[in-house]
This record gives sequence, C-alpha cells and structure tokens, in this order.
Amino acid sequence: MRNRFIESTSLANLKILQKISQKRKLVSFYWEITARCNNRCRHCYNALTAGDKLAQKKELTLGQIKDIAHQSVGLGALWCSLTGGEPLLREDFLDIYLSLKKAGLLVSIFTNATLITKEHVRVFKKYPPRDMEVTVYGVTRETYERVSRNPGSFSSFKRGVALLRKENIPIRFKAMALHSNSHELPAMAQAYRKITKDYFRFDPFLCLRIDGNPGKNNQIKSERLLPAEIASLERNDPERFTALKNNCSNLINDLLSYSNCRYIFQCGAGISSVYIGYDGRLRLCSALSQPDCVYDLAGGSLSDAWENFIPKIRSMTSANKDFLKKCKTCSIINLCMWCPAHTYLETGALDKPVEYFCAVAHARAQMLGWGRINE
Repeated sequence: MRNRFIESTSLANLKILQKISQKRKLVSFYWEITARCNNRCRHCYNALTAGDKLAQKKELTLGQIKDIAHQSVGLGALWCSLTGGEPLLREDFLDIYLSLKKAGLLVSIFTNATLITKEHVRVFKKYPPRDMEVTVYGVTRETYERVSRNPGSFSSFKRGVALLRKENIPIRFKAMALHSNSHELPAMAQAYRKITKDYFRFDPFLCLRIDGNPGKNNQIKSERLLPAEIASLERNDPERFTALKNNCSNLINDLLSYSNCRYIFQCGAGISSVYIGYDGRLRLCSALSQPDCVYDLAGGSLSDAWENFIPKIRSMTSANKDFLKKCKTCSIINLCMWCPAHTYLETGALDKPVEYFCAVAHARAQMLGWGRINE
C-alpha cells in the first residue's frame, strides 16, 4: 500500500534531500537485544516482563546477531549500544558482547546494573566497553523501588555499581524525572555526579508505550511532570540549564529549518544511526513504531534498509495544515519534545501538534528568558 506521506518532491525539497543524502553514513546503531526486563518501571515505554516466553522466543539468536554485526561493519559502522529491556537478562549476553567486539565494533551498554556479576566485570575489565550508562531511579530504597516496582532492586543496583567501581569501569548515570522521584532529583544529581567520571543526566520526557497498552499509558501520563515543573528542575540544575542555553539552537537539522519545508523528519534519526529491535525489526529510532516506518531484517538486509528503505522514510512529507502552521513554523520547536515517533504514540499520526509538548516548549522558553512566544 502506498504511504500517503511519500509523494512527489519539489525541486527545492529535492535539493535538501540531496544534501542530507550526502551526509548519510552509518556510524552507529542501537541494539535492543531483549525487550524483557527484571524491573517493572512505572514509566517504561517498552519493556516486557522478564518471564515473557513469547518475547524471548522472538529474540535474535547469537548467530543472527553476528551476521547483522558483520553487515553493519561492512557499511562502515564503528560502534553500537546494547540496550533493552535489560540486556543482561540474556544468558548469552557476554557471548553477544564479545562477538560484537570481535567484529570490530566499539560497544556501549545501557543497563540498570542490578544483574551485574563478577564475571561481567572480569570481561569488561579485559575487554572494556566504550561506555556504560546506568539508569537510576532514586537515592533511597523507597523512591528507587517505588519506580522499579521490584523489591530488592535498590540493593542489587548498589551491589552492581560497587562491582563496576571496584574495577574502575567508567560509568555514566542517567535518570527519568517522574512525579515519583522528582523530589529526589537534586540529591540524585549530587550523589551520582560524585561517583561518575563523565556525567549524570536526567530526562523529563516520558514516551508512551510502543505496544499502545492503555492502562500502562495512563500510568505513564500520571508520572509526567507539569511543564512548569520541568522548567523549574532544569533551571535549578546548573549543568542542564547551561547546556540548554548554549545548545538549544543546534537541536534542529539546519538543512530543514525553514517554514516552507514539509518534511516530517527533522531529527538526526537515520542519518548516521538506526535502532534494531529484539525481533530484528529495524527502526530509525527506539520510539518510531509506525508500521510504514519499520523494516524486518528477516526479509531483507541491513544494506537494503540503509540504502533504500530509510531514505524513503526520511522523504515523508506532510499535508496536515494544522501541523504545518503550528509546528513547522514554530521558532521554539527545538525546545519541544515533538518528533514524529513520539507524536505517533500520542495521536496515532506522525504529523500532529501535541498540546503537552507545546506547553513544555513555552515553559522552557520562559525559563531561558525568551518570554512567551506567540503561537
């Protein structure tokens, strides 16, 4: 069926596409080697339960992973990030990790650290990861486990971090800012910045569920901070405030940043990286689940996806007047969490304004001293 977003391209837009094509080169990819997780976090947009047998059955085998890894290197990829779910849930995690290293890739790991063992640390010491990003949910057991909904997970997290630190494995810490933990966020920043050699960062933008589960979506929405609360947290965190103030103007692709452009995708997804799901379904980013934007590697190849499929997705345009008038001409869209992937999860369409996203952008603009921008 023809994708209604892909249509004839004007000469002006064709020139933009040509410039973007010249920039496209596969450098990295995110690999969700499992969607299962030992935690049951209140805000999670993706993870399935640790014992989900159907999900486990769909996971790519070690052999399939090796094959795709070699394809990626052939296309020029330099590094990948292993994520989930919780990637360490896979019994063959270390085999996967070492096979990617042997393929010539630098490997990053995204984990909650609760399943870290001495054997993991021994391997990481001998064959260091590019970096490790550890998700945190609080500085007290009560807050941490209110979010993780996994009794004992706070102790397991501390034990895992201690094992990594003992062998001087560099760690980055990150957190989602929720109603359930926002009261601890300043203390989290202070505590975790002391023990990381890189940084601590937090993200206040909660994505709705990939599977569209209504009950879980309502729970995610209940954990979302109000726009004013997000702006206040960012204003009171010197590191984040400075980054926003210095870099917010650089968050939009400058080739697409003018009002007569109707392209839906203005982000960097699919320009230098892709996301591979646990079942071998490739997406431009982790949140992009619109059926027309998903490529099944089981029926094709990474090369075909990169060279043929992704450019078609990047060429999608919109005829939605409301979107074109409100979002495409908005001078502060770079302060907004708007993107096609998030918008599809919110509205069922790739090209609609989202009121909550707009409110966050305006709150951030005021926080940065830009005042209220006319809509």
